[in-house]
Amino acid sequence: MRLWFLLLLIACLPTLILSEDYSDVTVIVRGSETIAATSDEFICATVDWWPPEKCNYDQCPWGKASVLNMDLTHPLLAKAIQAFSPLRIRVGGSLQDQVVYGTPNLGSPCRPFTKASSGLFGFSHGCITMERWDAMNDLFVNTGAVITFGLNALQGRKQIRKGVWGGAWNSSNAQEFMEYTVSMNYPIDSWEFGNELSGSGIGASVGAEQYGKDMVELQNIVNQLYGNSWKPLVLAPGGFYDRQWFAQLLDVSGPNVLQGMTHHIYNLGAGNDPRVANRILDPQYLNKVSDTFRDLQLTIQRHGPWSAPWVGEAGGAYNSGSRTVSNTFLNSFWYLDQLGQSAKYDTKVYCRQTLIGGNYGLLDTDTFVPNPDYYSALLWHRLMGNGVLSIDLGGSSYLRAYAHCGKQKGGVALLLINLSRNMGSMVSVRNDLNVGLAQGQGITRDSSLVRGIKRTVSWVGSKASDGMQKREEYHLTAQDGNPLARTMLLNGAPLELTEDGDIPPLYPVQVSVSSPIYVAPLSIAFVVFPDFEADACQQ
Repeated sequence: MRLWFLLLLIACLPTLILSEDYSDVTVIVRGSETIAATSDEFICATVDWWPPEKCNYDQCPWGKASVLNMDLTHPLLAKAIQAFSPLRIRVGGSLQDQVVYGTPNLGSPCRPFTKASSGLFGFSHGCITMERWDAMNDLFVNTGAVITFGLNALQGRKQIRKGVWGGAWNSSNAQEFMEYTVSMNYPIDSWEFGNELSGSGIGASVGAEQYGKDMVELQNIVNQLYGNSWKPLVLAPGGFYDRQWFAQLLDVSGPNVLQGMTHHIYNLGAGNDPRVANRILDPQYLNKVSDTFRDLQLTIQRHGPWSAPWVGEAGGAYNSGSRTVSNTFLNSFWYLDQLGQSAKYDTKVYCRQTLIGGNYGLLDTDTFVPNPDYYSALLWHRLMGNGVLSIDLGGSSYLRAYAHCGKQKGGVALLLINLSRNMGSMVSVRNDLNVGLAQGQGITRDSSLVRGIKRTVSWVGSKASDGMQKREEYHLTAQDGNPLARTMLLNGAPLELTEDGDIPPLYPVQVSVSSPIYVAPLSIAFVVFPDFEADACQQ
């Protein structure tokens, strides 16, 4: 009997190599209501300020990838952004709070960053000219990007002791920059205030009470500049989560000022940590970050229900990422898993560090060619809708599963991530409407794979009674079976740019819903069920 199943799977998925060993996994999707919701531009990527002289661990991986020196006319850059239609881009990073804006009243020459031992992170203040800002907006407008811009929140403050800055924010330069932006009709979706100044800060910190007062001033500026028209969101603090600090910020700023709480995550450790690869494949380690998502969600509910959680920056490994892992297929296991976890806790936006730059760019810093995570992000953006569904999962702890309403074709989209190096997963997907179990009693695993597959015939309800319904599968594997490969395979075919430099089409394989899903060891699968009966996804 087992041979018959293997032959069936080979016929359906000829490009996948099946392992001899697999575990049976049952996924029960609860489609009656959503447990959270993401924004339409949940997938986001950052553009940073780091100059070429930014170095870590005897390497300098930034090249010309910053706001100030990136080749904005590179054809691959525009095509990579346009493929998302749209992609949210967050402009910001560590040097954000040392950026001044080259407006007419700046009063000093507008110069780029230079090495300076006395400056934060070893760099001087830097300046962006309005000509450069115009050029960036040409790219943004032409590609349809949705822009979040991070403002300098240290302007006017003084260092009162090591790492701690005090005094009120001087908003004059930022306000002139915002006035120019409005006068040019540049469509900024959101203004973010500061970068990593919350809690104990990274390099510098500001107290939550003063920060909250400054947030009110920023909101007043936005109200003044945009009048009765549509207004951009105001976001903060763009730092690492600190419960007490974040709660106080909401309390001080008050209702309807801070509309998105942005926090940063680098939970894999330093870029030169040899444990990064193992942590990515450790389900218990990956689970730890859910505590942060859960705690932030509760803090917002208790202190500022008008706000919402955002991941403003996440690169996995900090200090420019891991040069051996962050730009490889293996990194997608961490990335997609964290997208799934964050969405369950009502995260509206998740900004990946970076679009380009460092070792963790979605695009290669030198060639602008997409790295594997680019395609993972694109598939999520195209397939996983806003509504997040609850699931029950029974089987291997190495099989991760996340369910959303389908984005384009209705029904349900499922993300399956197999962290196991040597054990495949045979996944049976069921609708909780057809499961004779009381709510919350968990999963009764089938003792026979035959019974499991018989039940999958009716998992979508009456729509699949004729057995002709199909699902779409997108299986992601590494080239040559090497998890550290720079090339990702989709259903066995390499994902590479076309001869014209276009993003390749992302075609699924069509499979009967009456068969189980085989997820190979160290592989990822997006599965779309267009006919899944989920009431929450039909509203």
